[in-house]
Amino acid sequence: MDLGLKDKVALVAAGSRGLGRAVAEELAAEGASLVLCAREAKTLDETAAAIAQNYNTHVLAVPADVTVIDDIKRLVEAGNERFGRIDILVTNAGGPPAGSFETLTREQWDEAIRLTLLSAVELARQVLPGMKQRHWGRILNITSIAAKQPVEGLLLSNSMRAGLTGFARTLANEVAADGVTVNNIMPGYTRTERLDELAQMLADKEGISANEFRGKWEQEIPMRRLADPREFAAVATFLVSERASYITGTSIQVDGGWIKSLL
Repeated sequence: MDLGLKDKVALVAAGSRGLGRAVAEELAAEGASLVLCAREAKTLDETAAAIAQNYNTHVLAVPADVTVIDDIKRLVEAGNERFGRIDILVTNAGGPPAGSFETLTREQWDEAIRLTLLSAVELARQVLPGMKQRHWGRILNITSIAAKQPVEGLLLSNSMRAGLTGFARTLANEVAADGVTVNNIMPGYTRTERLDELAQMLADKEGISANEFRGKWEQEIPMRRLADPREFAAVATFLVSERASYITGTSIQVDGGWIKSLL
């Protein structure tokens, strides 16, 4: 299937590792040019160089912190200057820390809002004018299964992902007639560095090993295994493609059956 992504320009936030990198690689494999950002310049440069070489595509690496509005503006300006446009936006950011209501501080709530919700809002604000002018655009927010079924101990993530889902669903209606789709993709438990860190932290609290804790997650998943990042990236790539032109306002889970609701 030709996804119609050849020569499209995609901005992937937090694209140096984990789910962001997996999505970037899948887009590159389809012929898209990339604008990648991350806070760690060294890792970002290494990822950009590897993708450019492995997929023979153009990759612009821009060190940026998506919690800083000036960084977001600089990122989008750099992409427009290099490629002339941004056709696809994939919003993404590291998850906020785990914790309960009594343990989380006001400062942690403020940071979670900037990291998980406002970063996506501001990225969309910066790319939408061009997308609407060209009458073609794709915005995809990487959220979490926590947006649909809260995960124990992840109060900040549960709250912020739900807020981002509400924003995206409303924005989708506002820009649909302009040829721009807005969707969310909800990863389940996927083998990434972020998941390893979370497993270690939660395992330490229970006095067990990280492997044992990952085993508990696997038992909750009907497929009895964690996802591979490429499985997630394949769905993300379809959602930002030409072939998904009539899909907007949706939240699609890639979770091996973990979410138990009917819809």
